[in-house]
Amino acid sequence: MTKAFTVSMADIIEENMLETVYMPAHPENLMVACSDVNRPGLAIGGYFDYFDKDRIQIMGKSEHGYLADLSQETRKKRIDEFISRTPPAVVVTRGLEILPELRESCERYQVALLSTKEATSSFMATLIAYLNVELAPRITRHGVFVEVYGEGVLLVGDSGVGKSETAIELIKRGHRLIADDAVEIRRVSSKSLVGCAPENIRHFIELRGIGIINARRIFGMGAVKVTEKINMVIQLEQWDNEKIYDRMGLENEYTEILGITVPMLTIPVKPGRNLAIIIEVAAMNYRQKKMGYNAAQELMHNLGMTQEPPAPKVKAEWEGM
Repeated sequence: MTKAFTVSMADIIEENMLETVYMPAHPENLMVACSDVNRPGLAIGGYFDYFDKDRIQIMGKSEHGYLADLSQETRKKRIDEFISRTPPAVVVTRGLEILPELRESCERYQVALLSTKEATSSFMATLIAYLNVELAPRITRHGVFVEVYGEGVLLVGDSGVGKSETAIELIKRGHRLIADDAVEIRRVSSKSLVGCAPENIRHFIELRGIGIINARRIFGMGAVKVTEKINMVIQLEQWDNEKIYDRMGLENEYTEILGITVPMLTIPVKPGRNLAIIIEVAAMNYRQKKMGYNAAQELMHNLGMTQEPPAPKVKAEWEGM
């Protein structure tokens, strides 16, 4: 069963710079569990068949204008019917005047009432994006997450294979660390995964023989980043002489994380290989492939050995990791 996550009203207010008009309890104790929001045009018109009371309700110029044109008695009745469903909060946008009937109903039914001067559409987009991240399904996996040339690269592999040492070398070459040892992965949309470090270990790296270091303190603010989209996964493994490794790059391999397929490479590790440079090249080659260029396919074409691109291989989620 998927674990449900929540975000406090206090965090929503702070992150979206909302003004509190009425709050029934301390905002830290009021939790929101739904990432969808709603404009209650139909609800204030009296239609509640598909009304979701778990959504934050956004009232803009249309809703405000409709209610303002009603008689006081009808307005009070419509607002009362709407607020009695007890949504987690009502936000009035564009700095519009708070109708007295709306405030009275919110106080009566203990519903948070907030306001913002932002335009309705832009505020909704900002709020939805924030809630999608905060309430996203997530897992925590062992690995190192770095940003290389703007690409989020997740390094996985057995303990001691050299993930943290490679991250240090990448930082020294101008790239950025997001997470070491534990990477919290969130599915923020049907196509996107975002990775970050748990707050209590953010910016720390463990180096065997040295101990714990703080990358931000040693290398500066430019060496770290809080979060990044996961663009590719690189599995580091000890070199196996019995195994045949891909030398052309014609086959596209993927792994599945939280139901989303992510490009994946397997890089063998042995003394003398400069993993940081290899990962830099892998990141740049991935960007070229995204832009439609595949060096291996061009070489095969030049040699007169063109063929249909092989079907991509998708590994089961975290297979062999």
